[in-house]
Amino acid sequence: MTAFSGAQQLPCARHLFDVPDDVAYFNTASLAPTLRSGLSAGNASLQDRARPWKITSEDWFTAAEHRRELFADLIGARAEDIALISATSYGIATAAQNLNAGPGQHVLVLADEYPSGIYTWWRFTERTGASMLTVARRPGQTWTEAVLDVLDETVAVASLPQVHWTDGSLLDLEAIADATRAVGAALVIDASQSAGAMPLNVKTLRPDFLVTVGYKWLLGPFGLGYLYVAPAYHNGRPLEENWILRQGAQDFARLVDYRPDYQPGARRFDMGQRTAFELTPMAIAALEQITAWTVPRIAATLSATTGRIATAARERGLTVPAPRGPHIVGINVPSGTRQQLLAALAHADVHIGVRGAALRISPHLHTTEQDINRLVATLDAALTQA
Repeated sequence: MTAFSGAQQLPCARHLFDVPDDVAYFNTASLAPTLRSGLSAGNASLQDRARPWKITSEDWFTAAEHRRELFADLIGARAEDIALISATSYGIATAAQNLNAGPGQHVLVLADEYPSGIYTWWRFTERTGASMLTVARRPGQTWTEAVLDVLDETVAVASLPQVHWTDGSLLDLEAIADATRAVGAALVIDASQSAGAMPLNVKTLRPDFLVTVGYKWLLGPFGLGYLYVAPAYHNGRPLEENWILRQGAQDFARLVDYRPDYQPGARRFDMGQRTAFELTPMAIAALEQITAWTVPRIAATLSATTGRIATAARERGLTVPAPRGPHIVGINVPSGTRQQLLAALAHADVHIGVRGAALRISPHLHTTEQDINRLVATLDAALTQA
């Protein structure tokens, strides 16, 4: 039983995206198409930014706080628990700065995980004397089973996604979260490939930190991401020190009255220039649309779309992972036919991703029946010629 079982599917929303009819775009997991409402908000914000005399001191705070609240609502958090950051690497680096380990302990990660986290944990182990523990799957084993098999008291930090970024393979984060608490390990979740497309509730999972970018399944602009920080770490050390994070920052006339105390909650971890006058309205427009759709309905709709594609792939003798997230399907094709297939897809204006050994298919609500048919027909043509 999934968290979106029973959710009503949404109608196709192609008209809300600026995707031409002759383009079949299946690469949201790399870079989402911008909503038309986001484009309008961005154009208006650029016009406003061109007239800085109209920007008030209050404007440095209000839109950023609204963005914080919208994201918090999507994951069942409080605004107090959310930091506004730039990238996955920034969020994981913040987590690493506020966690610790020692010789004989491990940082648990998945094999072939996204590199930004891996590089950060390499640096963490250099600092702490801990070691990396890279989990791989045996044939027929799920990621959840592989993680639980090795998760013991030597693990200080488990840094994991909700789905594997290369092919959408699913992890049961609830089971893993329970196990990390049982052995005393910290849990850091990289939700960059799931937040906005899969139900995710920090009240249930109780992670120490959760990070996501905003330009994939949150449909927002580049450079604006999010970090959930559990209350136990609200007094931690931020990566940087900037003026807007301090108490009293709203009073511009007194900024030279330097203050040692921070704005409340996770705001101390915000990146510099978090206000992002030009981009914040685009992120807000996207978060408001996702809120209106609701994540369970998005997940139910995308599950039906990827389910059809997965079925078509299996009928053609291709393999797809199971279990997997509702929004991504990785298709494994014979290595000898991959380049020919990719060339055929590009020629047909069908856009997918290639990550690891998988052709990564990641639709969204802009995806139409015509798009799916074109994808399948191109697969057929390429496989027939192989």
